[in-house]
Amino acid sequence: MQFHDHGYVSGDPRVQPAAGTGLDRPDELPDEVDVLVVGTGPAGMITAAQLSQFPQVTTRIIDRRAGRLTIGQADGIQPRSVETFQAFGFAWRIAEESYHVAEVCFWHPDPADGTRIVRGERTPDDPSGISEFPHLYVNQARVLDYFAEFMANAPTRMTPDYGYEFRDLEIAADGEHPVTVHLVRTSGECTGQERLVRAKYVVGADGAHSGVRRSIGCTSRGGSAAHAWGVMDVLAVTDFPDIRRKCAIQSGSGGSILLIPREGGQLFRMYVDLGEVRPENTGALRSTTVEQIIGHAQAILRPYTLDVVDVAWHSVYEVGHRVTDRFDDVPLEELGTRDPRVFIEGDACHTHSAKAGQGMNVSMQDGFNLGWKLGYVLSGRSPQSLLATYSAERQVIAQNLIDFDRQWSTLMAKKPEEFADQAELADFYVQTTEFLFGFMTQYPPSMLVAEPTHQALAAGFPVGKRFKSARVVRVADANPLHLGHQHRADGRWRVYAFADGAAAGQASALTAWAEWMSSSPDSPVLAHSRPGDDLDAVLDVLVVYQQRHVDVDVSAVPELFRPRTGPFRLIDHENVFATHPDDDIFELRGVDRAGCVVVVRPDQYVAAVLPLDATAELAAFFRQHLLVQDRQPVG
Repeated sequence: MQFHDHGYVSGDPRVQPAAGTGLDRPDELPDEVDVLVVGTGPAGMITAAQLSQFPQVTTRIIDRRAGRLTIGQADGIQPRSVETFQAFGFAWRIAEESYHVAEVCFWHPDPADGTRIVRGERTPDDPSGISEFPHLYVNQARVLDYFAEFMANAPTRMTPDYGYEFRDLEIAADGEHPVTVHLVRTSGECTGQERLVRAKYVVGADGAHSGVRRSIGCTSRGGSAAHAWGVMDVLAVTDFPDIRRKCAIQSGSGGSILLIPREGGQLFRMYVDLGEVRPENTGALRSTTVEQIIGHAQAILRPYTLDVVDVAWHSVYEVGHRVTDRFDDVPLEELGTRDPRVFIEGDACHTHSAKAGQGMNVSMQDGFNLGWKLGYVLSGRSPQSLLATYSAERQVIAQNLIDFDRQWSTLMAKKPEEFADQAELADFYVQTTEFLFGFMTQYPPSMLVAEPTHQALAAGFPVGKRFKSARVVRVADANPLHLGHQHRADGRWRVYAFADGAAAGQASALTAWAEWMSSSPDSPVLAHSRPGDDLDAVLDVLVVYQQRHVDVDVSAVPELFRPRTGPFRLIDHENVFATHPDDDIFELRGVDRAGCVVVVRPDQYVAAVLPLDATAELAAFFRQHLLVQDRQPVG
């Protein structure tokens, strides 16, 4: 963490200097904004948090609630989300208060007595070691609290505007603020009062019954799985031995439970199978009481006992799988003819069962994807056409999620006798870990993702997939660390230069590339920067040498990797890395010893892999989505 670049800081270093819209931010919701985010759930909050890093963009986020969420329905945090939290600076803080999933147990009917259950397969939660980040369970409200803290500490000093309910919107054909949003106050002295807010863009993160979705006429496709579940967060006394392990439990009666231990050491969640939903029993299932859910759970757990002493929250739901046809206001027949103004994300555009723990996780990736794109367009760094990539990228991901969840829900609802092999559920869990953990997303070639023509130069960094971190050593201070963990959610692109074999200071492909990046008017570092910009304002350029850190002469490293930043023009010493003695990143990630360049988007996805001498390709790639600025930066 760097925080003395504008002068000595003695307070909390997470509080960034106020700038732009944060210098005189009005307490009341203004009549005109750049972005209005509707809904303070995970998707809306991460969108706002990312936009809080763009000081010249006026963003406000509203919610019909009177204040912060206290009990969240989503609680599973997949490793990809924890990786994202690292970018926002709170991964390990939230991990400290969370339940960590280490092992998953699968229970089946006892072959000798079908009325009893016995433990079957026991598998590590991450059997392949796919991530260095943990799989967590924690109250969704705490996730929102951390994003709120990040926003409040950002240059824009953003805070949610509670007590505003979305009613409708209209989109004008032109005008600086073409979206007119109708709101009504839901709390305080002004309850019932109507408000009009004009915005350049609106983001609907307002849940499964989204008013924003309705206003732009999106069509939700899919249907119900015709199966009902009761879910409850409880405190209980029980002799079930795996009560503090994640479990999939199938009983001889045909009922099943997905058991999720919660943070705090005592609380746990149970998804309890209530059976098939048929027309004649729909009403009865939907009116199932918490006492009845507990009774079902007690029957499934036999011979073990369950004495529930407190219920923190419960609900009954029918599994549904739906995804909208598009994630913005541009009808499919008008694609390419105009730019979007209104977007939907999270539950507003995809709904599914909760048992795979994907809802909050996929929703946050929606918001991370959209937030920086809005920031770039509104700050004049990218063309409006960039915004069409949001729906194009995320709608496909949502459909993949729906397809996966349909498989998982079907397996969870099966009766034991319907399995050809009792280990089928456990095998499916292990085989789909990469998807479950959030690492299967791969964006196709577009203006933001290059063709994988040179993929062989860095096979372990697949183009379109998230940048998979590995350990390196920072040369300046000899600290071993993860390269990917240095990627903060500050809105910047990362350009990783993997050096050829020459030592620092020797003539090489790397030094020639660094010279071009520092001096050519075609260099993306210069072409897309403005007067007064730091050299790394848009592209954070880092280098990884093949040598050990003791063999890298930092004074001979090209100045591109040691930029001067801030009002005092201080040298940034933290962009030069060497291989880790135990984990050579070149070997671990299949990086060619002749060197290469790996370009990573602000949302941590690999955008391009290029040879060091492919400078024209690098320049052309960035000109697809970054505007060329009029003047070059200072220093």
